[in-house]
Amino acid sequence: MSIRFDRANSQLQKAIGYIIQNKLNDPRLSPMIYVSEVNVTPDFKYCKVKISYDSDNQDELNEIIKILQKSEGFIKNELAHSLKMPSIPKLIFELDKGTKAELRINEILNKLNIPKEDNEDKDE
Repeated sequence: MSIRFDRANSQLQKAIGYIIQNKLNDPRLSPMIYVSEVNVTPDFKYCKVKISYDSDNQDELNEIIKILQKSEGFIKNELAHSLKMPSIPKLIFELDKGTKAELRINEILNKLNIPKEDNEDKDE
């Protein structure tokens, strides 16, 4: 991917995260929601926004995505004021399942009781 796309993704990720955390005044949105990844298409018409939130309640997660999708117009308006882009892409919100799986794997690994190995060089 080119530097242009990387820079656009990075700017969009920071800006969208800021807007969700600080400008959306919806009490149904938890402050623990964060934007884990942003991918803009090469024509800059669409932008896939992956949202991470630590919850096992699928209904709650679906509700968060619905709220964000309904707030797309407001978020795009805020992006237009804060970013210097020729056009603001259509935002497509989805859950980031990779982050949740990573957290679960780390949790399982931390629960394993693996003894630390002593220096093997002492035996030789």
